[in-house]
Amino acid sequence: MDLRDSARDAADTLTERLAAPENVRGLRHRQGWWPQSLAHGAVGVALLHIERARTGHGPWQRAHNWLACAATGPAVGGVESHLFYGAPALAFALHAAADRPGRYARALNTLDRYVAAAVEGRLADAHARMDRGETPALVEFDAIRGLSGIAGLLLHRDVHAGLLRRVLMYLVRLTEPVERDGELLPGWWSHLAPSGAPSPDYSEGHANNGVAHGIGGPLSVLSLAARRGVTVDGHFDAITRILAWLDQWRQDGPSVTWWPYWITREQLRSGPPGPGPSRPSWCYGAAGLARAQQLAGLALDDPVRQRMAEAALLRAMADPGQLGATEDLSLCHGFAGLAHITQLASADAVTTGLAECLPRLVAPITDTAPGILADSLIAPPGGGDIGLLEGAAGTALALHSFCTGTPSVSGWDSCFLTN
Repeated sequence: MDLRDSARDAADTLTERLAAPENVRGLRHRQGWWPQSLAHGAVGVALLHIERARTGHGPWQRAHNWLACAATGPAVGGVESHLFYGAPALAFALHAAADRPGRYARALNTLDRYVAAAVEGRLADAHARMDRGETPALVEFDAIRGLSGIAGLLLHRDVHAGLLRRVLMYLVRLTEPVERDGELLPGWWSHLAPSGAPSPDYSEGHANNGVAHGIGGPLSVLSLAARRGVTVDGHFDAITRILAWLDQWRQDGPSVTWWPYWITREQLRSGPPGPGPSRPSWCYGAAGLARAQQLAGLALDDPVRQRMAEAALLRAMADPGQLGATEDLSLCHGFAGLAHITQLASADAVTTGLAECLPRLVAPITDTAPGILADSLIAPPGGGDIGLLEGAAGTALALHSFCTGTPSVSGWDSCFLTN
């Protein structure tokens, strides 16, 4: 069977298993049942049906049913909310579903107020923290729970121009170096461990490089905004500072380029970044950081940067060691994410060869019979995940995009700051 046909069968089977909330509500879910979660719950599954409906591959009623499931309770706002949970997640999905003017307008207006209030509070807290000379927690700025993800929503939603600019101004300030104990540190240096909690193993903190939880997220969203013509004072200087940091820690081998997941204070002083490379995921690995730098190259009109990023991605997607370290099928850190990033990067690339990597990235998903694949993702003995980030909906969306070979119609992938 042709690979695209196999991918289509897999995507269709996963989508059918997720046709209605009642089909999976009673199953054991590894992350629990969180309807307002874009990462693991109903909001993420709604995105699958929204994209399929908007491309003519499925009925709208399924999207409506999953959105209704997600909105059963009051929208979660305030400090508990972020792009992947609560009011911002609901706003993201409803905006993706608004295929004509006025659709979901009342609900979106209400959610916009929740989002704006939460962002105002977060910005005030972040600037107050900077004024006190303290270092940030990752949740302040990252792509999943922080202001980088919120900036992605505001860019996607395109109704909060002033608020978006203020978030971008914050991200610019975040990149400005700070002095600690006589040493110059990047402004995103966190006093916490990569887990986001205090740890004796990270008593002096760390600088996180990942797209999901580190400086890769701000780099991506600053670059995406610049490509849309939305910039603030110091915008390109901030992008350049982040790129200089990534260049400092880039590791080039005979056949591979990679970046350490994070840098400790000891590594900052002594230089060696530790062993690598690890898996080339969206969240932390070479795939996510290469796409972020490709976007930066496009934003800066810097073909040298763009070619370096594309070459790094091409090497990672051809490296048996890195692909062998990839152990699941998810968008976050599995083959679905690698395939989707490679497809996006290939569409923008001046470097040849990326599209030719797609079969080897899709095959680990399609090599399993569709029914067995669906069981392994949705209802394994240890508990499944139906969602976007690590679960069945995200894998199905990546397969759907591979089959159509076209950019997302709904913009579902913009929550990953890759497009």
